[in-house]
Amino acid sequence: MGRCLVVYDIVEDRIRTKIADLCLDYGLSRIQYSAYLGNLNVAHQAELLQKAKRRLGRSAGHVAIFPICDADFKGRREVQTP
Repeated sequence: MGRCLVVYDIVEDRIRTKIADLCLDYGLSRIQYSAYLGNLNVAHQAELLQKAKRRLGRSAGHVAIFPICDADFKGRREVQTP
């Protein structure tokens, strides 16, 4: 199981909501409006992309999964305000 960043850019609100729900169904945590972080094995990554593709259908959109190794994750930098 590996840490992944899932990001998407989807024009249609209804489809965007379905993709957000899909990410939550896979146990990912929302870190930005269209970005989720969590642990997914390779099989679940492929499954999530396949389901996302079906939900997108012919609608314009892009969904990407970026695996993040522990060293890179530990080196992240963040700023957050209230």
